[in-house]
Amino acid sequence: MIGRVAFSSALVAVVSAMPCAAGAEAVRQAAPAAGQATAADAAPFVGEWTLALQGPNGPGTFDLSVKVEKEKVSGEISSDLLPKQAVRDISLVNKSLTLSYTFTWEGSPVEAAVSLTPADGGKMTAQMDFAGGAYVMTGTAAKKESAKQPRP
Repeated sequence: MIGRVAFSSALVAVVSAMPCAAGAEAVRQAAPAAGQATAADAAPFVGEWTLALQGPNGPGTFDLSVKVEKEKVSGEISSDLLPKQAVRDISLVNKSLTLSYTFTWEGSPVEAAVSLTPADGGKMTAQMDFAGGAYVMTGTAAKKESAKQPRP
């Protein structure tokens, strides 16, 4: 419950700060644009993930799915506060896979970007930026175990 309240408060803060985020958006747009990730780029990131993130207002947990269908990389993200959202803007910058999307919170569109970056020991770090960096959460991404089919 505390995580829900903290995350909800964070989103209210993000939406309130959006006019201030215009400067951050200008900086982000000035950065070199990355191309759409290919199936080969996304291969290490394909699967179902649980993101355990921490932000200034507390923790948040998200479910992230990265998949490749017909050589096209796509994803979906959700949490207990946000319904499942399709993600189609996916790029690879250096070693990080970045999934960018927009969702609506209390009637206002909010841009978000999730970055997954391989770390030492087979671990994966995660970062989520809301409203061009107005609110940032960082933590880890853990791949969910796939359900194993029983042998006949």
